[in-house]
Amino acid sequence: MLDYKLLEALAMVIECDGFERAGGELGLSQSAVSQRIRALEIRLGQPVLIRHPHLAPTPAGRRLLNHYQQVRLLERDLRTALPTLETASPRLRVAINADSLATWWADAVGGPCQEEGLLLDLVIEDQDVGLRRLRDGDVAACLCASDQPIAGARCVPLGTMVYHPYATPAYIARHFPDGPTHDAFRRAPAIVYGPHDQLQHRFLAECGYHGPFPYHLCPSSEGFVRLAAAGMGYGMMPRLQVADLVAKGRLESLAPDRRLEVPLYWHFWRHSGELLERLTSVLRRVVLT
Repeated sequence: MLDYKLLEALAMVIECDGFERAGGELGLSQSAVSQRIRALEIRLGQPVLIRHPHLAPTPAGRRLLNHYQQVRLLERDLRTALPTLETASPRLRVAINADSLATWWADAVGGPCQEEGLLLDLVIEDQDVGLRRLRDGDVAACLCASDQPIAGARCVPLGTMVYHPYATPAYIARHFPDGPTHDAFRRAPAIVYGPHDQLQHRFLAECGYHGPFPYHLCPSSEGFVRLAAAGMGYGMMPRLQVADLVAKGRLESLAPDRRLEVPLYWHFWRHSGELLERLTSVLRRVVLT
């Protein structure tokens, strides 16, 4: 029989990226958390954590985390059916891309979260790599651009987010007087969300350009828009996020005939309980375009 206090310690160490912070969340000392992880490893006869150079679950640890995520959701259903059980607000850990969080996500899930008393633990991750978090057992669900479900999980299409290369009219006049030419791409500063963000590279490839280009790194969706609105660069932004700025003439596309469509898929573990099923039903009704 699994000791879920030991699994809870493993999950918290991964979520908090350290033993000391995990102890703070659990109300335990760092030493006590280490002892629980050690007890789990002794019981399994193999390690559950890779400690160097960065904390990460081993393959056995990932399987335990996957199991623990599902058990926590199933316990929520049991508390609903048997209210005399000890009640606690459920916490759902979700990997989500920053652009969804900055646009449609809150409106979509705000009502259900209030009705269910659901607390969210959101992990901001690029849509191209969020599925890795689910596979590693770090999250119970994720939004990503992959339509390939992993073993034991479901994949539900939600729709498509449309991106355009936006910049201020003054920036476009200065850096792209002859339109989106290769020479302009080589010289004009772009804005890129992070090292895993491939939208800018995809746009340039669509325009036939595959060379180097200068860029700002800005790992904030709101900050990304503010940099562009300040005339510091151009970047791929969802139409949903900048509709007001475009309507006011503060931003415009430097290549109106070019757009990128990014499909979004909702992945979550099968047999994770009714809560995730109800949330999935809500997300299915979202209109992204």
